[in-house]
Amino acid sequence: MREAQHLYINGEWTAPEDGTVQELTDPATGRPSGRIVLGGGADADRAVRAAREAFPAFSATSPAERIELLEAIGAEYARRAEDMAQAVTAELGSPLELSRTLHVPAAQSQFHHAAEALGRMDLVDRRGSTWVRREPVGVCALITPWNYPALQPAGKVASALAAGCTVVLKPAQMSPYSALLLAEILDTAGVPAGVFNLVLGRGSVIGDVLNAHPDVDMISFTGSGPVAIGVSDAAAPTAKRVVTELGGKSPQIVLPDADLDTAIETAVLYGLGNSGQTCGAASRTLVPRERLEEFLSALTARIGQLKVGDPWAEDTFMGPVVSAGQWDTVQGYIRQGIGQGARLVTGGPGKPDLPDSLKDGHFVKPTVFADVTNDMTIAREEIFGPVMSVIAYDTVDEALRIANDSPFGLCGYVTSADPRQARAVAEQMRTGYVLINDADFDFNTSWGGYKQSGNGREWADFGIGEYLETKSIVGVTA
Repeated sequence: MREAQHLYINGEWTAPEDGTVQELTDPATGRPSGRIVLGGGADADRAVRAAREAFPAFSATSPAERIELLEAIGAEYARRAEDMAQAVTAELGSPLELSRTLHVPAAQSQFHHAAEALGRMDLVDRRGSTWVRREPVGVCALITPWNYPALQPAGKVASALAAGCTVVLKPAQMSPYSALLLAEILDTAGVPAGVFNLVLGRGSVIGDVLNAHPDVDMISFTGSGPVAIGVSDAAAPTAKRVVTELGGKSPQIVLPDADLDTAIETAVLYGLGNSGQTCGAASRTLVPRERLEEFLSALTARIGQLKVGDPWAEDTFMGPVVSAGQWDTVQGYIRQGIGQGARLVTGGPGKPDLPDSLKDGHFVKPTVFADVTNDMTIAREEIFGPVMSVIAYDTVDEALRIANDSPFGLCGYVTSADPRQARAVAEQMRTGYVLINDADFDFNTSWGGYKQSGNGREWADFGIGEYLETKSIVGVTA
């Protein structure tokens, strides 16, 4: 059992004023995994005041000083990598191997990438007697989701600190273990008191205070569209900057000449990895009609080789979804797919056949639907589970129309034997990020989406830029 009785405010572990205790459950077993204390509105206010008091000194530090701090954080993160991997698996149910090879390295790298990017950035542009300066925006509230509990806080914190901002982090209520460990890492690495603050609690309490607080200058929010509307509404009276990364319904376009093995691996890795709980998941796969059955046969065979089960076992590919509520949500979408006439190729309702020790876990069968049309609910809405919709097309132009016919525009995937054609198709996709031919994910570039997938960008110099204000000083003579 993990226990967390304190919040991290102004460089100290401190008891919350409310002290409500929340019990967390292991997604793989449904049994208790730990207890945490929740902060209240007064704790959020204390954290904001600490960040405000720390801002003048920290914002005045040089880029070189902040680069040194970021590298120190990255080094301490590397030292605690295994602890972080186990925290992610405990809270999310991510297979331990995935926590070790994806969740933690992606998060750790954010501090190195931010340091490297800051070293390349010129924060003063001299235009004759006019100087254009880029300065830290101020106190930033960072509100992060449960599905990437290590990466999301790390990416936001790294960018904000690189810019010279001070922060208050409110992680998802369901996945706080990695955020608590991040606070330990930052403390050990020497982040000055008040520069980073961590408040656990309910979004309806902590989030509401942060979103409306007059001393918060910027909010970086990752989560659902409906919640983002509330964030923006609350921030509007104080004209805060609001940067959001929201949902996705990302298409994978398998072009007629695509190598089938590459297409299948892309679909499996980016569609079913992390139990489909990825905002950029390849949840709509567009396949040439003449290759549809060949694709489905190979995909079904590949899924049959995947181990679904105990996230602590070394060879597990897919663990549970995060909670009973999320399991119910995913089951509802599977039933809708069947009810609306999609062909169930593999998977379906209910839980997979697993040992009795996992019978109360939140496991979903890897599910594939074919004969899906783009107006079906399973093709329109973000499911956040291991459910793939396969859509047949007749021409590449039709595939692009289907791919872009979505309220979302976060991520896209293209598979083709012709690199030029793959790039040409990628350029026409209305998404903020496109991977070609099962390329390795690049965490040292911009991340963010078009349309209802949010605004602004995260990671590297693109992320740092979101935390900077622009000031023109005209008439500089000395």
